[in-house]
Amino acid sequence: MIYRELGGTGIAVSEVGFGGEHLEGKESAIVERTVHAALDAGINLFDVFMSEPNVRTNIGRGLAGRRDRAVVQGHFRAVWKDGQYGRTLDLAETKFFFQDLLDRLGTDYIDIGMIHMVDNKADFDAIFNGEIYRYVLELKRKGVIRAIGLSSHISSIALEAVNRGLIDVLMFSLNPAYDLLHQEAIEELIQINGTAFESAEIRGVSRARSELYRACDAKGVGIVVMKGLGAGLLLDAKRSPFGVAMTVPQCIHYALTRPAVSSIVVGVQTPEEVAAAVRYESLPERERDYSHIFAAEPRFNPKGHCMYCNHCLPCVAHIDIAQVNRYLDLAEAEGTVPPTVRAHYDSLAHKAAECVSCGACEKRCPFDVPVMARMKQAKAQFGA
Repeated sequence: MIYRELGGTGIAVSEVGFGGEHLEGKESAIVERTVHAALDAGINLFDVFMSEPNVRTNIGRGLAGRRDRAVVQGHFRAVWKDGQYGRTLDLAETKFFFQDLLDRLGTDYIDIGMIHMVDNKADFDAIFNGEIYRYVLELKRKGVIRAIGLSSHISSIALEAVNRGLIDVLMFSLNPAYDLLHQEAIEELIQINGTAFESAEIRGVSRARSELYRACDAKGVGIVVMKGLGAGLLLDAKRSPFGVAMTVPQCIHYALTRPAVSSIVVGVQTPEEVAAAVRYESLPERERDYSHIFAAEPRFNPKGHCMYCNHCLPCVAHIDIAQVNRYLDLAEAEGTVPPTVRAHYDSLAHKAAECVSCGACEKRCPFDVPVMARMKQAKAQFGA
């Protein structure tokens, strides 16, 4: 398992994370075995948004004795009322169900305190300008949580939280279809989860979503991906907007090659599904490659734009071309070189200035990126 730093939190998380939503209603023994299988496979990021009491208790049993090996992402605002999951803006309810999470998991701290599902401006303002956010800040000050997160499906909401410096971690719905669809289409798909993309209009890479990913990267906000498989729609050629079925590894790889992404949470409900998810780690590059999916979609034209897939490698100078392009994109978007981007670029073992202009990378690039020219631009921008 590969571990990535979660933004600027200092927390290292497995690039494939554990989503426990589908464990709700399962027998305790199954839940425990699934949690054990994840830990044994090297998964350390566990997302627990579910408010249902039994699944919380059962996951806690699975983590018992191994809590120090887990990075738990627990959610504020998720409540269980009248036998149903819900969300609240009430401080007392928020406190009660957060304490319930601690008790049922058998822990006295949560690594990432995630403010759950904020998808409209009214809720955003009520939370971040009110007592719930003050409560979350106090918990971080006391060490009950180590980092503050926000989960959202709406790029404008997420971007405001990032730009205002309100959060350390963003949990965001990210996959190739969502990155290409118009926002209204995404919202409709999320609301009617499980239908086809057939009426959705693809308009090219979303500027708003690209801006969000760049902002997270520049400001050190780590992204944890949810809905990376598009609720399974991307795995079905008939329901995918591309008309081609993607594989789970391809969806995972797409997410992990986006700027600022540290981990993708994959929903699992058996040890076998855990094994299938972590299989990504041992696959050759050709089985992770998603570039042909875009090639099959005539309305998407990425020509000349780096998709950070590194299909241009190997480089004779050992330059990580995708990372150089990523940092150059960030600097060009800002109009200057942010200190965080400078630090990331400086940490690269091989810089753009080492390019020997052999051109082999451009022959391999499926998106016709002018790599040699980009390396010259990076050298001019970063001075190395």
